[in-house]
Amino acid sequence: MKYRYLDPKALTRVMNLPLLARGVVEGFISGLHRSPFHGSSVEFSEYRKYVAGDDLKHVDWKAYGKTEKLYVKLYEEETNLRGTILLDTSASMGYESSGPRKADYGAFLAAALGYLMVRQQDTVGLATFDHRIGTVLPPGNGAGHLRDLLTILEKAEIGETTGISKPLHDLAEMLKRRGLIVLISDLFDDPGEIMKGLLHFRHKKHEVIVFHLLDPDEIHFPFRGLTTFKDLETGQRMEVLPEAIREDYRKVMKEFTDTFRRGCAEARIDYVLADTSVPYEVLLAAFLTKRQRIG
Repeated sequence: MKYRYLDPKALTRVMNLPLLARGVVEGFISGLHRSPFHGSSVEFSEYRKYVAGDDLKHVDWKAYGKTEKLYVKLYEEETNLRGTILLDTSASMGYESSGPRKADYGAFLAAALGYLMVRQQDTVGLATFDHRIGTVLPPGNGAGHLRDLLTILEKAEIGETTGISKPLHDLAEMLKRRGLIVLISDLFDDPGEIMKGLLHFRHKKHEVIVFHLLDPDEIHFPFRGLTTFKDLETGQRMEVLPEAIREDYRKVMKEFTDTFRRGCAEARIDYVLADTSVPYEVLLAAFLTKRQRIG
């Protein structure tokens, strides 16, 4: 089956570039990612009584001090980076000028990232959202799981109003094991509230990447002559003379993106401003190459 958002030709630019975890990751991730643990298992599960031959390094000596009985810690094996892609499907993502809709650009990015993570034997999940969480695919691996992810992208529809903060907080509580969170959104909401949502993930020890999608019209405001603008979320229309507000608009937009750039830098979050006129595979290849070089 051919999937709209998985372009084999475009993937040739990125398929040999690994998506590396820059932070501490739970597990031995196929040799790609660092781990703070030693041994073949990393996630604590439960205790059992010590039996002769057990490795003494797994004995809980604090428990022995309290009970004078030997107990061994058991662990769940965790050998993969757990990646989760969060894709904004709110109404504002439906905007397009000469290039693809932001929603389509985001879906292409999500498909490529999902493909890369499955290819390098990591696990990847997907969650769509507008002002609330939509479809959620828990992290998994393998060709069948990748097909499930691509099918969700194919069926995703533009939703309702933006409300990024609440879905971020809800997802931060939902995702119990730390891993890599990739947010793909135009971030059209209160920057302070969005940063609180992103910091919730950082508090939970997740590593975070933000792809901030903007149409070139939204960045440069190139309109001329009396123009009617329509709010994609409220339907409200307004007639504007672009030349009269262009300078102020660009200043506000720069302040908007700079707020996220500074906030993400302070929180050790990777921030990527994605102009949708730039082919997504070019943007992704540049990001992965830079991440590999400094990671």
